[in-house]
Formats: sequence, C-alpha cells, structure tokens
Amino acid sequence: MNSFGTTESISRAVEKYSSMLLHLALTRLSSPADAEDTVQEVFIRLMTKAPTFKDEEHEKAWLIRTTLNYAINLRKSSAYKSIPLDETVPVMQPEHYNLLSAVRSLPDKYSAVIHLYYYEGYSIKEISKLLCLPVATVGTRLTRGREKLRQLLKEDFE
Repeated sequence: MNSFGTTESISRAVEKYSSMLLHLALTRLSSPADAEDTVQEVFIRLMTKAPTFKDEEHEKAWLIRTTLNYAINLRKSSAYKSIPLDETVPVMQPEHYNLLSAVRSLPDKYSAVIHLYYYEGYSIKEISKLLCLPVATVGTRLTRGREKLRQLLKEDFE
C-alpha cells in the first residue's frame, strides 16, 4: 500500500471519503458545521498520527470508526450540549427530516449500523469488518435498530 501521511495520500483520502464521512457525521450531529468540523478533525488525525494501513479497505474502516467515535464524543460533551442549535440550516430535504431525526434518536450502536447499511450500502459482513464486531452482533443491532425505528416512526404518525 502507498505510504500514508504524504500529501498525495491525504489528498486522495479527502477526495475519496470526505462526502461519505460528512454524511456519516450528520447522522450523529445536529449541525452541518459540527459535522464538517468532525470530518476535518478526522483528516487532521490521519495526517498527524499517520497510521499504517494494510489496504484501502483498512484505511476506509479507520476513517469510518474515527468519524463515528469523534461525532459521538462531541455530541456527549458538555460544551456541545450547552450550545443552542441552529435549526435554520436544513440537514436534509424536509420530507426526509422525520426519518433522519428518528435515526439520530436511536442509540449509537443502532444508528451507526443503520446508516452504514442503508445510506452507504454496506453489507452486514462489511459493517462487521468496519466496526470490528461479530457478524451476528451487526445483524442483531440492525434488526433491533429497525424495530426501534419502526416504533418511533409509528408514534410520529399516530
């Protein structure tokens, strides 16, 4: 695999993965600006830590895990909770907002697998590798997440 940490490898990673990572961060955070900051922080970590990857899939998995962890930690931080949200910036088209809101309200372990499965198109086996979880655990989280999502959406329409 190419040497990571070089200008070329960082540029390639930014070009290839930034859009996907931004969408992933948006599922965990309410503000597009916070999601952009999260992705920027992930790429800064990629440059400063210069981890060694076996291949592109390993690199992608590292970026996904780092993005999820950073976004989750940011959302949990007390500073993030005390900042009023700017609701004037739409995260998604209005017809999809209820769904996005419902996915965000799920516990992190369910929302992450739902996002990777439905929005990014990964298989359960691929998600298992990305998140370093057993395949059965990913399948269980996907099933439970779907059920919780169904209940949340059902409540919205009743």
